[in-house]
Amino acid sequence: MRGIPGAAAAGFLAFAGMAGAQAFTTSAEVKPILAMTKSSWVALSVAGGQDLLYFTHLESWRCGIAEIRFSVNSPAADRRRETEPCYRDSAQPNALRLQGHVPYLAFPAGSVQSVAVELRFDDGTRDRIEVRREEILLP
Repeated sequence: MRGIPGAAAAGFLAFAGMAGAQAFTTSAEVKPILAMTKSSWVALSVAGGQDLLYFTHLESWRCGIAEIRFSVNSPAADRRRETEPCYRDSAQPNALRLQGHVPYLAFPAGSVQSVAVELRFDDGTRDRIEVRREEILLP
């Protein structure tokens, strides 16, 4: 772990050990990760004449999330985002199989100016973000 300060290396090793012991299938396990990665909850790209709003990060941590709600160009977060199920009986319960499901939604090019996302966790708590286009637009 050359180049990583001692405290950071110790923190990483503690997290790596914790990760090996957990399946990340409950809100208690995924909430700390999602709290640290709010800027990655959604991403936006422009491709094929469309705005593609990606939920890949949230779908990768979907176990422990009871519901993903969102809105485009409104703070309401009144639409439900369907995800793949959590494959709890699998060695990789959060793996995306992408069979009949894609981790994005398509909108007319240039139409997504803001996104609100609300997560409802399996313990009844919630977390929320509101982001502008320029904050989530991929290069």
